[in-house]
Amino acid sequence: MNDKAHKKDKLLIVNPGSASTKIALYTRQGPLWQEEILHDRQTLNGLTSIEEQLPLRLQVVEAVLQDKALNRQELAGTVGRGGALPHARAGAYEVDQKILTALARYPVTPHASNLGAALAYAVAHPLGIPAYIYDPVTVDEMIDVVRITGLREIRRRGQGHNLNMRATALRYCRERQLDYRQTDLIVAHLGSGITLSLHSQGRIVDMITDSEGPFSPERAGALPTYPLLDIIRERPERLPALQKRLRQQGGLADLLGETDLRRVEERMAAGDREASTVYQAMALAVAKSIAALAVVVNGRIDSILLTGGMAKSAQFCRCVAQRVSFIAPVTVMPGENEMQALAQGGWRVIDGLEKTNPYD
Repeated sequence: MNDKAHKKDKLLIVNPGSASTKIALYTRQGPLWQEEILHDRQTLNGLTSIEEQLPLRLQVVEAVLQDKALNRQELAGTVGRGGALPHARAGAYEVDQKILTALARYPVTPHASNLGAALAYAVAHPLGIPAYIYDPVTVDEMIDVVRITGLREIRRRGQGHNLNMRATALRYCRERQLDYRQTDLIVAHLGSGITLSLHSQGRIVDMITDSEGPFSPERAGALPTYPLLDIIRERPERLPALQKRLRQQGGLADLLGETDLRRVEERMAAGDREASTVYQAMALAVAKSIAALAVVVNGRIDSILLTGGMAKSAQFCRCVAQRVSFIAPVTVMPGENEMQALAQGGWRVIDGLEKTNPYD
């Protein structure tokens, strides 16, 4: 680390979500402050593309920085949420025009997180400091054999809660003085959507996305193909509505009319047998996905990590753990920790502990 970098001891973190923008200032020791600005959904819905939201969100970021009276000369860099960057590897990328173009014109999926790189760059570029993104949702390091499906046109690809899952894996190894590059871990992110990843010898060699794995509070998860085709064939004009139902109104929302796991647990405690059955089914689906990932490395798993918002439920984690503890010990590390993960990744690069990935 050079002398100039030594004098700059703060990182600005920007994380745009579907209806909010989170902004935080971090030192190496932790956050100095964090703000979450909620956006008017009607205003956002009036814009024709995600890219059109950039001026609005940048204005919000600038307003927060002025309100906090931030001395920008103290910034060592900025870190933005990675978004759906095509052909992404795990780790850090320094934002340049190539990455900005890819996220603006060729994202894998449209999402507000695609603006994270542009927001970070807009603050960093005038200051002559680097802007980074870290562990995008589209990190894809899967080995070839797990990509094959029964149709030539379809190949499995990696996409999920990589930022939190990889940060959880790295934290687990750091706290136990293990080498991440010599460890085999399964990480399950349990949130409004559920995704899982297999970390083997420093690489995410397989994943289960929210469209091919367990149902969750809002996602329908994997479904039997033929009955789904029947639904599409019967009402083809409703395909957009069905797509929304699969991603935003499926799972617990469709089965029980609930998206909050705590409400489901309250109904179970009151004797609701249907709520109990659905709850157990979701835990079983998570366990089956964990077992499916374990066989990729012949069952050689050092630990199974449960993270995300639903991991705060000790009851749900017990339901999962009792079915998979025969594979490996289960460790619960709840929360999403996105801002902290972005900051830690940025500091690792700035301090020379990790190199950025080239993007082509």
